[in-house]
Amino acid sequence: MSEQLTPEEALKQAISITTRALSGKEELDVVFGGEIAAISDGRINLPALPADNNLDKIAVLRGKADALALRLAHHDPQLHSKHRPGSGPARRVYDALEQVRCEAIGERALVGAGNNMQAAVIDRCLREGYQNVSNVDDAPLTEAISLLARSRMNHRQPPSEADGLLSFWQNDIEAKAGNALDALSEDLFDQRAFAELVHDLLRDMQLIDVPGSEDADNDDDAEDDAAEENSSTDEHQSDEEDQSQTEGTSDSGDADEQEQQSDLLDDDTELGEAEDGQAEEVPVRPNFRSIGDSKSGYRVYNNKHDEILRAEDLCEPEELARLRQYLDRQLDRLKGAVSRLANRLQRQLMAQQQRTWTFDLEEGVLDAARLTRVVTDPMQPLSFKQESETEFRDTVVTLLLDNSGSMRGRPIMIAALTADILARTLERCGVKVEILGFTTRAWKGGQSREDWIEAGKPRDPGRLNDLRHIIYKAADAPIRRTYNNLGLMMREGLLKENIDGEALLWAHERLMMRPEARKILLVISDGAPVDDTTQSQNKSGYLEQHLREVISDIERRSPVQLLAIGIGHDVTRWYKRAVTITDAEQLGGAVTEQLAELFKA
Repeated sequence: MSEQLTPEEALKQAISITTRALSGKEELDVVFGGEIAAISDGRINLPALPADNNLDKIAVLRGKADALALRLAHHDPQLHSKHRPGSGPARRVYDALEQVRCEAIGERALVGAGNNMQAAVIDRCLREGYQNVSNVDDAPLTEAISLLARSRMNHRQPPSEADGLLSFWQNDIEAKAGNALDALSEDLFDQRAFAELVHDLLRDMQLIDVPGSEDADNDDDAEDDAAEENSSTDEHQSDEEDQSQTEGTSDSGDADEQEQQSDLLDDDTELGEAEDGQAEEVPVRPNFRSIGDSKSGYRVYNNKHDEILRAEDLCEPEELARLRQYLDRQLDRLKGAVSRLANRLQRQLMAQQQRTWTFDLEEGVLDAARLTRVVTDPMQPLSFKQESETEFRDTVVTLLLDNSGSMRGRPIMIAALTADILARTLERCGVKVEILGFTTRAWKGGQSREDWIEAGKPRDPGRLNDLRHIIYKAADAPIRRTYNNLGLMMREGLLKENIDGEALLWAHERLMMRPEARKILLVISDGAPVDDTTQSQNKSGYLEQHLREVISDIERRSPVQLLAIGIGHDVTRWYKRAVTITDAEQLGGAVTEQLAELFKA
């Protein structure tokens, strides 16, 4: 006789069955728990069921599950990438409308699924306060367009919970792109045709300029963009698959995934999709829809030459091993000091994870510290205490290392050693760690600069160098598999210029794709953003102003805990939580102390 399911288990089973049916994937795993809805590692992760069994909250949860399943069923990531605009608001609107398309297909066939997804939309609007928006800075254009598009495709009025948001944008959107919005419903089942209609809308909204220009950029780089649909969670799988990938394609999805957003769901939901058996995570957290949408007009002249690479893709295994040995020899005498600090951090974390005491109880272990009360006043009862395990939130830490030329020598050695030992320490404590680096592909502008010159050097071009973002260790990869990767920082010619604002966005969005409840981003840098070509062709302080905007957005609006360590450079003028050290050897102590404080929070 089979064991009877509890009501909670029965509900989970029903949602799982429905999700598999909508996605068309019979073997799809559906997992409940945590705070985030996301597609990761080939499965759908959903938040825990509401403790009070509130029907409205259950509808919201089902709406999230339905939206994720419909994306798996109706979205072609390669086709999406091919037509995807280069960057900025155009890309965000394009991604948002693609998600609306997937949901609209499901709603036309299943009214119940439509009601669930509408509940999720309303819940998001309530969370974001869109009903009472009083400032245009708090009224994201992408959200307004996607709400109006959803209304057209699903034949529903926009929810009244979004009235404040739409009051800033609806008249302008209808005047410029009302016809384009109407046309979107014509090709819901043809993703390619739908993408072309979205480009018409983007041109009507003046978010892209020349017809076909955005497509041309992406057609030239179709393979890179297709790889941009891969998830950061697949990096550790590639260790087992032992595949070598061309530069710019391995994990390059994470570069553009920074900006890939949808109109979907709420502030604790993420989208993803699978391509060729690999999981893709796409951040769709409306809280952060405008993070990186520069108010000062920051733009990228050309991003098709940017790279996001694993360390092992930049260097042969034999050379990586040799560079790691060189790094170890240089830092032998420092390992003891940093290890002692790491051990102290480990003891603090383990203590937080394992025990806490409750005092003044009527039974338990006699509390000897309170016996003096009984001696001084015999009428006082004995006091007892009990030990219990504390709830230690799942945590992921990203170490973002400045790989600019000014870090050459001792600073980069210390940074590499600190990152290595901290990763080992935190891994022993059950905390996942990601180690990232950022630099550029060239000095004083790269191929983007050459494209700009060929185009006749238009004024105010924006960023003119080519980014190189490096994944030394993915969060899900054990440190033993990436041991040699940090040696890459010792490679001659790797360290060039630094564009901090975009690197911070990249690291932040990778964190937002993680399911852990607590997210910490630690930036280690020795100076302000520097790219001579970009700074010489744009207004003064161009890169620094963008960095300030990104930091401000994350600190004000993101659950990511952001802190910075400045090596010989005062970063407290940018970051609210920051420490400046004058000697690179102080880095290990500063990092462990700052992390210990955050874990106490």
